[in-house]
Amino acid sequence: MKYLFYVLGLVLLSLGIALTILSNLGTSPFDALLVGLAFNVGLTVGSWEVIVAAILIGFNALLKRQRPEILGIMTAVILGISIDFWLYFLSSSVTPIEYYSQMLFFGAGLLTMGIGTAVYLHTNFAPIPVDRLTLIIKELTKTNLFVSRTIIYLVFLMLAILFSGPIGIGTVLTVCLGGLILNACMPVTARTLDRVLLPKSTVMH
Repeated sequence: MKYLFYVLGLVLLSLGIALTILSNLGTSPFDALLVGLAFNVGLTVGSWEVIVAAILIGFNALLKRQRPEILGIMTAVILGISIDFWLYFLSSSVTPIEYYSQMLFFGAGLLTMGIGTAVYLHTNFAPIPVDRLTLIIKELTKTNLFVSRTIIYLVFLMLAILFSGPIGIGTVLTVCLGGLILNACMPVTARTLDRVLLPKSTVMH
């Protein structure tokens, strides 16, 4: 059951990413970097998800002074394939043109990303390297998810600008609200999933 929620979380996260990309209002700094690389260098957004993930796995290992979390590649592969699927499926069926529909796409995407991330992180199985980095920075700086996520967003924002990624009002909103939404989703998701994943006696205790 845990692995089912792990995959479900990644699918939700990839849907949220695709929605923000298709909104044309700007994406999260990390996704803006992936889109910028795909547009200027080649390959798909999902392919760059895997490539950047491999780089981050090595970086995370250096920060923690431990062996690289190779399972993170599997997570990145699942997410990368899912992102490319949603981008293909949604772009061929629905494309927001009016500003209100773009805002609807973006808002739904931002919320779905927060829920999806919280779901798969709670399974504690092979986190995406950028989310592992979030947790590492949270531990090293002794802060919360909001602060650590915002620090990472600002770093990737500079990289996204360098590679001409889709930066816009959506990017600003993601930097300001992304970590806050994740921080709010984590406890709610934990309580909900624990009712399913843990024995009733454990949850009641």
